[in-house]
Amino acid sequence: MANSASGDSVVDRVVRVIAAFPEGVSVLQLSELADRAGLPLTTAHRLVRQLAHHGLLEAGAGGSVRLGLRLWELVNRNSPTLALRQAAMPFMEDIQHVLNQNVNLAVLDGWEALFVERLSRRGSVANRAQIAGRMAVHVSSAGLALMSHQPRSVQAEYLEQFADPAGKVTPEDLRALLGEAARQGYAQLAGVIDPDTWGIAVPVLNGQKRAVAALGVVVPLREMRMQALVPALQTAARGIGRRLAESATSPDFRSMESL
Repeated sequence: MANSASGDSVVDRVVRVIAAFPEGVSVLQLSELADRAGLPLTTAHRLVRQLAHHGLLEAGAGGSVRLGLRLWELVNRNSPTLALRQAAMPFMEDIQHVLNQNVNLAVLDGWEALFVERLSRRGSVANRAQIAGRMAVHVSSAGLALMSHQPRSVQAEYLEQFADPAGKVTPEDLRALLGEAARQGYAQLAGVIDPDTWGIAVPVLNGQKRAVAALGVVVPLREMRMQALVPALQTAARGIGRRLAESATSPDFRSMESL
């Protein structure tokens, strides 16, 4: 129910407060939080006080505000990615041990790849994928691997609305990339996010042969070993898929067909 002059509800405003914390920032001043949430200072102060009472936020000295441990606890206790991460971790560790490079796990959320796990080691190449970070489908090998194994209706809707902000990729280019990834069983992008790295990802498929996740690696261009990388990733992805099928708590991600 809306109960403000702007027409937004209490839930709307609570979500805006919690979502106001940008990636990598754990503390904001109350005034900055109010500004980022688009709320009057008095409203933000009241909501922060109420959320802090439940442990969802923590109010500190000098007007500082941080996300509360209770929020972390609730999110992780019943996260839809928990079963996926548990199934994938042994396989991700094996891949990382062999390659000594970044390994990541992503799911499709809207028209973006949402990264739910990542393993890296000191000395590995730069990897822009961060846990709980997002990348547009067309600039991520994980995104392409995921989208290339979605129903045709989903792909058609995605391509219809697609527009590259940088103006470098056309819908026709993207359709070709998705077709190639579907035929090959993996997606690859070289030097798109970082000019010195190569991203390769394979889909983790469910019983209907739809991608529920993507397993990927980021390696230096000079060390690219496609013939060794792809079979290792595909074997690991099949193992993850089997683990999920055996689990009584398999992940229940939002169906892309309902968008």
